Order: sequence, then C-alpha cells, then structure tokens
Amino acid sequence: MSLAIFDLDNTLLADDSDHLWGQFLVEHNLVNSEDYAKSNTAFYNDYCEGRLDIDKYLKFALSFLAEHPMKKLEHWRTQFVEEKILSLMLPAAVELVNKHRNQGDTLVVITATNRFVTEPIVSLFGIENLLATEPEIINGQYTGKYNGEPCYQDGKVVQLNKWLKSNHKNLECSTFYSDSHNDIPLLKKVTHPIAVDPDETLRQHASTQSWPIISLRQPHLI
Repeated sequence: MSLAIFDLDNTLLADDSDHLWGQFLVEHNLVNSEDYAKSNTAFYNDYCEGRLDIDKYLKFALSFLAEHPMKKLEHWRTQFVEEKILSLMLPAAVELVNKHRNQGDTLVVITATNRFVTEPIVSLFGIENLLATEPEIINGQYTGKYNGEPCYQDGKVVQLNKWLKSNHKNLECSTFYSDSHNDIPLLKKVTHPIAVDPDETLRQHASTQSWPIISLRQPHLI
C-alpha cells in the first residue's frame, strides 16, 4: 500500500488549529488575555514567515497544559473542537482523504501542532496514524516539556523516518499534501509532492519544481 500523508493546519482544515487553540483560551479567559493573545499572534506570524523559534514557542504553548489537570484540559478541548474546528473541516478534504482510503492507501497526518490539540481533530477524518509534536506526560500530568524532536520543518522528516522504520514502510509511491513552505523538506522526500492552497513561498517553489498545486477551499480548481 502507498502512503498518503497530509499536513493538517490550512491543508485539511481551513485554518490553523494551534493558533485557534490560543484564541480559544483567550476568548474563554483561561489565560492572561492581552499578553497571551499578543504572543500567540506573534508566534503564528513567525511560523508563517519561516522564522519560528520552535523551542521558545513550545515552551509558551505547552505551559498551559502543565498548569491544569487532564480532565479539565480534555473538557476544554472538546469545547474547542465544537466551537472552532468542526466548521473548518473542508468537504473537499474529507473527499480527498476518503479517495485515498478507498484506494487502500495508508493514511498519515503529520503536523507541527502538538498531539493534545490535534488528536481529536485527526480522528474526525478517520485517520489513525498521527505524527505530531509530543507533549511530555508524567503520572498523567503534562509537564510543559516535549518528547523527542518537534515535528516541524526538518523534524517532520526525522519523525516520519522513525515511523517508517518502526512500521516497516517506505516512501515508494508516497504522496504528501501541504500548504506551507515549512514543509518543503518533507515535500522533497516523497514521490508525489502536492501543494494545497499554498502560501506564496511554497507556491513559487512548487511552480519552479512543476509540483501540482490544488485547492481544497475552491475544489473546482482541483
């Protein structure tokens, strides 16, 4: 079976779940609203521009998880998915996932956003294999730290290679869908790199490399 690999934010979803989680925390007064909102936006802008300090960002993003018990976090997460995520699931993205599923492909989501935020979202697409930044948990409590290498830029290649080895799979006839120039390192590794509603940097790169460019927001353009 071939691999069909999907980025999540701004690819299968019509927005960024990591940034939206921060907005959710602000809107529900779960954090120091003004300071947190400013930092959340600044980090997101850094990500879009390809200059995110991933360690600094994860210290910011994961600190909230360390401050609250798991049951409360899971309650807020359920509310977050209902309020922020369900309406962002692109019908064309669901169709694309199902197309690969019906072809017998192995489905994988690979995302820089941490597993706590993304796991229930990915399950909505019926995808079992999730590679994400892994928050550290000790005795049922998040610590604010993370395990292994962040699943970001070259780290996605590292994480995928580990998964391939442990699952006895390879990238022969593989496809990867992404919107972000941050994913160019992994797009270069697969058989079929596909830019999805790409940012301008990825659009230009995809054009020079003759990679397909598609839209899941305007599916008539596919």
